Amino acid sequence: MRCFPAGVTFDEASIGRVVTRQSARGGGLGHVLMAEAIRALQQQWGPQAIRIGAQAHLKSFYERHGFADVGKPYVEDGIAHIEMVRQRG
Repeated sequence: MRCFPAGVTFDEASIGRVVTRQSARGGGLGHVLMAEAIRALQQQWGPQAIRIGAQAHLKSFYERHGFADVGKPYVEDGIAHIEMVRQRG
């Protein structure tokens, strides 16, 4: 995963390229990575909103981490994506 301060990718801070090896999927590692990304981002730059570009089929995964769909669908690399925001805190 990659974490970016506000103003680099979006106006808000952001998390990008959360990746797990296919053989490691389904065991909860992605949730551990997201929780750590949120924690690290807020430790580095303080509590704030976080915006992500999420693969649309993973919407419920990101909702479990407090992200909400903000209604900006787009296609990247042939895959449907949506913008999601997790409010400050």
